Formats: sequence, structure tokens, C-alpha cells
Amino acid sequence: MALRQVDVYLPPDRVEPPHLEAHNDVLGCWMVELEDGQHLLRVLLDTGDTEALITWLDEEIGLENECRVVLSSVEATVPHPPDKSETPEESAAKKAPLARVSRDELYQDVIDAIDVSKIFHIFVFLSTVVAAGGMLRNNVAVVIGAMVIAPLLGPNIALALGTTLGDTSLLRRALWVNITGVILALVLSVLIGLLFTIDPTTPELFARTRVHLSDIVLALAAGAAGALSFTRGMAESLIGVMVAVALLPPLVALGILMGAGYWLAATGALLLVLTNVVCVNLSAVTTFFIQGIRPMRWYEEARAKKATRLAIALWVGLLIVLAIVITLAPKDMGTSF
Repeated sequence: MALRQVDVYLPPDRVEPPHLEAHNDVLGCWMVELEDGQHLLRVLLDTGDTEALITWLDEEIGLENECRVVLSSVEATVPHPPDKSETPEESAAKKAPLARVSRDELYQDVIDAIDVSKIFHIFVFLSTVVAAGGMLRNNVAVVIGAMVIAPLLGPNIALALGTTLGDTSLLRRALWVNITGVILALVLSVLIGLLFTIDPTTPELFARTRVHLSDIVLALAAGAAGALSFTRGMAESLIGVMVAVALLPPLVALGILMGAGYWLAATGALLLVLTNVVCVNLSAVTTFFIQGIRPMRWYEEARAKKATRLAIALWVGLLIVLAIVITLAPKDMGTSF
């Protein structure tokens, strides 16, 4: 993975730098005195080693006590860092099975994804209009464009991260953003269904009324890919995930069909929406848990583990119910207009 520069700003009364000799993963370490009496500890290391360093610093000096840690991406360094080839035994001994960005970077990326601003509402509005237009005109390219600009994946990833960390504040915020986005898209699409002549047999609209068990597998895989994209710091990969497990088009199809009075077909769209939401959250929580994402402090871990177990049990239970409903649902549900 890429390198990270960790800057630790220490208050004037804390001039003794932490002893980093035990950290073999540190590529470089410098101590600088600032004009205001503060001291700057600068550390260069691999991205995958950042979280362990921050946790250790918190234990050593207490980062809550007037300290500030700033993480920066490093494009390159000269001389080049040594090749850290690992034996299979060394790789297996690592706590996290896959290299990833630090918990703090992941948290900040997720916070940015659930920034409820005018821009968020504008994107929901525009993506809803684009998705509705694409489905009514049976234009696949337009529907894919709506999938890409729709901002509904981030809030679900945030919900999963809040669960994994046992962060009730993040959970409440992510839940509120999810509800806000869903209501806005649903109300707007219902209005479109009321105002325009709707043909429920249009292929792009009709496709969102049919749910199969294979959709569960697709949504689970795409949800895991979305979580991995965040933990690897690979935002460009999210575009493919947004298309693979699009949350907006079935939601828009649900609203359009409700507005036009095609209630039975709307039930199929509702099943697809619920399937995608449940699978994304289940996959994301499981992925974060497997990757060893935990709260920084030990006394928060018990709450986080309990929240994670409860969430996984809840999502699995809901998924089983959905699978039963999908299996028992009439095969011609989407064709009964």
C-alpha cells in the first residue's frame, strides 16, 4: 500500500518524544520544536501500519490531552523504502488479514460520505430524476448514470462502520441520512408516477419488479466490495460497486409504480430495495469485523463486539425472511398489472 506521514503535535509541557524503537515498521522519525513551544513528532510508515502506531501513541501519551494527530498521504519518498517481503508465517501472524487504511482515515472518509448538505439533497434529487427518465425511456445508459451519481451507498457503509465501532453518534447520523435520502427519492418518484403516463412493461422499469435469489448473492458480493473499497482507500472502485448494487433505481421504480397505482408490481421493487439494503449492511459489517476494525480504546471494545454480533444476527435474520418471501412470492408478481 501507499505510505503515510503521521504528524503528532505535542503541547509545550510534553517535550519527551515517545520511544519508537520498538516499532520496526517505522521508516523514519523526526522531532521538531515549533515557535509556540509545541513539538512536532513526524513519523513515516506504511499505510497498513498507521492504525497500530496511533493506538500505541494513545496508550503512551494520551492523545486526548491537548495532542493532535494529522495523517497525510505520501506519494513517494527518496530513497525508496526497503522491500518488506513477508514469509507466509509472518503474514498470518498479523492481526488484520488484509492491509487497509487506518481506522481514523476510514472514519473520516465515511463522515464525508454522510455529510448532509444541500449538495447531498441535490444529488439525490438529480439522480432520482435521471433514474426515472432512464427507466421510463428504457435507456440503460441513463439509468447507469443515475447509479453513479446517487449518494445512497455511503450512508449504508457508515451505518455498518458505526455498528462495528459501537459508535452510537455515527449510527444515529448514518440512519438519519439514510432515511432522509430514501424519503426524498421516494416522494419525488411517487410524484413522477402521478404526473406522467407509466408503462409498467418498459424493460428498465419491469426489471426492478423481479427479484431472484441470485440478487442476494450479487448484493452480498457488491456490499463486501464497497466496504473493501473504503478500507483500501480506493474511492475509484466505488463506481463499479454503485452500479452493481444500485440502491436508487429500485427505490425510484417503487415510487413510480406506487404513484401510478401498480401496487403488486411495486411490491417486487420493494423486495429488491430491502434485499440490497440488508445485503450491503450485512456484508459491510462482516467485512469490517474480519479486517479487525475495532475502537481505539480497550474499554470500548466490549460494546462494539456486542453491537456487531447483534447487527449481524439482525441482518442475517432479515435476509432469511427475505429469501423465504422471494422463494414463495408468485412468479408472475411483476407481470400482474
